[in-house]
Amino acid sequence: MKRKWLILSAIGLLVWFSAGAYSQTDTLKDNIYNPGILKPVDSTLKVKVGQKAPDFTLPSLSGEKISLSRFKCKKHVVLSFIPAAWTPVCSDQWPGYNIAQEFFEQYDAILLGISVDNIPTLFAWTNQMGDLWFPVLSDFWPHGQVADSYGILRSDGVSERAIFVIDKSGILRYVQVSDINKRPRLEDIIHALEELDHSFKSKECE
Repeated sequence: MKRKWLILSAIGLLVWFSAGAYSQTDTLKDNIYNPGILKPVDSTLKVKVGQKAPDFTLPSLSGEKISLSRFKCKKHVVLSFIPAAWTPVCSDQWPGYNIAQEFFEQYDAILLGISVDNIPTLFAWTNQMGDLWFPVLSDFWPHGQVADSYGILRSDGVSERAIFVIDKSGILRYVQVSDINKRPRLEDIIHALEELDHSFKSKECE
């Protein structure tokens, strides 16, 4: 199993770090807005590891409303907050998770992508990126309410680039608020899921 993990990780990370691997189609590239270098972090976290994750219900691109609580005792959950559609780093980050789908499945986890953009914007953007295997949710209205509940809503109204790993009992097990100008490392998420897989115990979910 360890050898398989290393092989898949090496292949995946090679693709992950290939320059422009996900956003270089002419249509997408021509429509990307570059905001320039932004303040790395512009918020104050309201949650920490070991606390219960704030629940939420948000609309998804499929038209279904998805709640965090629906996965309780069923799946570990990884929340991927990105600042804005049609921007360079975000347009690389989410398609990159396609190479990691097997890892999420291996560790019995679901990934939820969240942005403060509205549904029409997310629909157009993700269509240009290609198929994403995970649900994409809109935190548009009330604007940024979920991002704010986690303490990652920036002063300009977008969210931080942040990752939260939540176990099946609803407890935060990993929190990472990245420099908004940089893509989070895929291997950090995989490592967090691996650690969770080894350590998770819950009488509530037995």
